Amino acid sequence: MQAENRTEQHTAKLSVGTLTAMVVGSMVGAGVFSLPSRFAGETGVLGALISWLVAGTGMLTLAFVFQRLAMRKPDLDSGVYAYAKAGFGEYLGFFSAFGYWASACVGNVTYWILIMSTVGAVLPALGEGDTLAAFAVSTVCVWLFYLLVRRGVKEAATINRIVTVAKVLPIIAFVLIAVFLLDVQVLMDNFEGYGITGPLFEQVRGTMLATVFVFLGVEGASVYSRHARRREDVGRATVLGFLMVLAIFASVTIVSYGILPMEELAELRQPSMAGVLEAAVGGWGAAFVSVGLIVSVLGAYLAWTLMSSEVLYVAAKDGDMPRFLARSDANDVPRSALLLTTILIQVMLLVTLVSDDAFTFALDLTSALSLIPFLLAAGYALKLAAGRGGPAHGNPTTRDLVIAVAAVLYTAFLLFAAGLTFVLLSFVIYAPATILFAMTRREQGRRVFSRGELVIFVVSVIGGLAGVVALATGAISI
Repeated sequence: MQAENRTEQHTAKLSVGTLTAMVVGSMVGAGVFSLPSRFAGETGVLGALISWLVAGTGMLTLAFVFQRLAMRKPDLDSGVYAYAKAGFGEYLGFFSAFGYWASACVGNVTYWILIMSTVGAVLPALGEGDTLAAFAVSTVCVWLFYLLVRRGVKEAATINRIVTVAKVLPIIAFVLIAVFLLDVQVLMDNFEGYGITGPLFEQVRGTMLATVFVFLGVEGASVYSRHARRREDVGRATVLGFLMVLAIFASVTIVSYGILPMEELAELRQPSMAGVLEAAVGGWGAAFVSVGLIVSVLGAYLAWTLMSSEVLYVAAKDGDMPRFLARSDANDVPRSALLLTTILIQVMLLVTLVSDDAFTFALDLTSALSLIPFLLAAGYALKLAAGRGGPAHGNPTTRDLVIAVAAVLYTAFLLFAAGLTFVLLSFVIYAPATILFAMTRREQGRRVFSRGELVIFVVSVIGGLAGVVALATGAISI
């Protein structure tokens, strides 16, 4: 009991403003700077507007899911993982925790790729972020951030709040400059996109993984819920942060169509936002965006390192990960979880050396890995709304049910949009992770699997083997 009290005393408490900064800081990262070319390669203005309407509405339902769950189940910390466990049992809870953590680590790799690609425009040895020199520099930076986060959660969260403000301002400046210099004729020529990108439905579907990636972090406040001063601040921060970021992302995408033809936008080097502004105002525009990108990405990397380590730590505290991951120090830093997070980031950096398109591969894999945790969280909200999720704070309402159904349908559509390739690649990562689950059960002197859990394990192994075969035969390439 004394140990638990000491842990509670050491837990850093964050305000609604800082929690909102965690949401904005984790969402506004590498993705926003890649949006012009990612969208132009798939769709025109009309498709982009529909995509943001679909993605915005869908992700808003997920934001509301996390808001409602924070109010209905205030006893659950580290939202995404805890909700999956409460709704569907320990093994799927473990899958959610591991998948969310793995997606965060792979997502962090995209940040270093984009930074190295940005600097590579000046230092050719860094290429597009996938050269040996880029790998070496990224490795040094990864471990420097590891040392920074070890100084303490509260200090790191404060730095993130400052960086969030610093990185949003250049993006807003980009939008305002692009609006001022927008060519209406170019915008209208890019409106439909037919003949270049295919039927409208396929255009919209093609953008879905990109929108998932840029919206990752909408759950940031719920992941860090144990640090909130008041539980209701978690929901407020989630919705406020989401609405701010949606406005930014949609604006960046649409105004870019008014600067360059789609074909040219699609071929821009990443970060494509720099190419758009360079076309509009000259070389200083690319430099301006590049500086903003580096600040933005470093801030997002810091936020995601905090959140991914937190998920492992809370899962271990709940007895769903090995005990060594539950260790924290006097500065409230889960050191073992932080170290394992940094190691996986390092491993994924190695993978980028053999990838044909390191940035796009890491981005899409990040999105695919996050979908199962999101689907399980939405499913738990649906069970609560239907009165089948156990005791909750307050009675479920019709609004709860509508939000939960919409969130489940949206995440199911995202799995369809991701396609078989990235679902199989996700299983390649998920299946071996069961080793950690088995370690945990052995520590507790329990059977590794119940009958139902064994079925889920067999399905994941089959999916993982199918993914390995597809990689080996070239049916899936990275």
